[in-house]
Amino acid sequence: TGQVAAALITGNAVVAKPAEQTPLIAMQMVELLKEAGVPENVLHLLLGEGAAIGAALVEDTRTAGVVFTGSVATGAQIHRTLAARPGPIVPLIAETGGLNTMIVDSTALPEQVVDDVIRSAFQSAGQRCSALRVLLLQEDIAEITLAMLTGAMAELTLGDPARFATDIGPLIDQSALDRLYQHCARMDQVGRLLIQCETPVPADGLFFSPRVYEVPNLASVGEETFGPILHVLRYREDDIDRLLAEIRESNYGLTLGVHSRLDSFADYVFQNSFVGNVYINRDIIGAVVGVNPFGGLGLSGTGPKAGGPHYLTRFIAERTLTDNVVAKGGNAQLFSLGE
Repeated sequence: TGQVAAALITGNAVVAKPAEQTPLIAMQMVELLKEAGVPENVLHLLLGEGAAIGAALVEDTRTAGVVFTGSVATGAQIHRTLAARPGPIVPLIAETGGLNTMIVDSTALPEQVVDDVIRSAFQSAGQRCSALRVLLLQEDIAEITLAMLTGAMAELTLGDPARFATDIGPLIDQSALDRLYQHCARMDQVGRLLIQCETPVPADGLFFSPRVYEVPNLASVGEETFGPILHVLRYREDDIDRLLAEIRESNYGLTLGVHSRLDSFADYVFQNSFVGNVYINRDIIGAVVGVNPFGGLGLSGTGPKAGGPHYLTRFIAERTLTDNVVAKGGNAQLFSLGE
């Protein structure tokens, strides 16, 4: 929705291609925009599988710019396709995933940590690009924090997200569910299952019980797993520089959390990380437009950050007229990328 609105407000015509799993909500959004006055010939909805429809749109030389949210692999393929196209260089704004971490030191409040971990890792069934994937716990408070996390997870309810009593909804499709079970099978070999939510799983629907695995190192987690699986890594105080280096070397840089009552520690983590959004003593999801401009670095996105002051300028081109005889004040003109 934000991508479409940004392109429209800067004067571009838009072909909106939603994920194949979410055509109905996309259709309703487009209908509402047209009811609000967007002309029929300016906004078009194109439904279908991404591999076929998306590829055709990216390859078409009439496409003057691409805004994409999705996997790292697909984002890289779009980048290669645009680079190989004849004609003008085509702008790409990509928001991809992240191996998002939260670093908790021994001064943190375990109760607050657990609340923020539950929201960050399991809200929306972990199906957020900003969701927490790896919890780094200083060993001094690891046991008490994990005991509280076990108790909190025992209270979670799986079911219909339309009901207020529901904490965890379903996965988006069967392939997403299959990938989670495949990841669990691998984690059983390289890690150790610490916690599994034991509340009943609805028989009807693609539900997955949240799980917490302890892992020996960051590399063992592998690629991002899109669902309610949290990985825990214990560390000692003198490990922090090595861990920050491993996070940077992963080349993911979307969100990162820090829980500490030491301003100096939080600032040190921020200064030594390569991450688009760093959150201190709170959850790491739910960025607010105009307050928390959202976007990643490295494998997690190209920028500019959505909801920030530089986003709209990526959808326009600037031309400047200079006259060597007469000063031409205010003659920079902004043009949409494509009609």
